[in-house]
Parts: sequence; C-alpha cells; structure tokens
Amino acid sequence: MAQMNVSIPEPMKDWCEAQVHQGRYSTASDYIRDLIRRDQDMRRGVRLLQAAIDEGLASGISPRTLDEIMVEARRRGEALQPDGS
Repeated sequence: MAQMNVSIPEPMKDWCEAQVHQGRYSTASDYIRDLIRRDQDMRRGVRLLQAAIDEGLASGISPRTLDEIMVEARRRGEALQPDGS
C-alpha cells in the first residue's frame, strides 16, 4: 500500500483522532480512506446525475403536460418502494 504524508490543522487532527477514539474507525488511516471512498461515490453520483440532466435537455420538449409527467413520476416512485406504497 502506498503512503502519503498530509499536513492538516490541529482541529482537523483532533477531529480525526476523535473518530478513532469513539470506535468508528480503527486508525486515522481507515478514517481518511473512508472519506476518500465517500468523496469518490459522491462524485460518481454527481456525474450520473449530470448525464441524466444532459440526456433530458437533449431530448427536447415533451408533448406531455406537466400533470401527465407528474403522474408518471409518482407511478415510477411507487414502483420503487419495497412495500409497493
């Protein structure tokens, strides 16, 4: 595994150490790795969302009314619910 030395302000160091002392992470390195993974996941989500927005904009103007679109969105949302509600 590669190593990195990073300088951070004292309050950030204290925060990181507190996460370890609270038992959330076994080491400061575990905490930093988790932060990086979360950042990667968030950025991946932003890219997917932006791609969906771009696709929607490129599709042009819908012939459906706003009410029709909302009914369809609610139907799709309900279909995603595990209990069907």
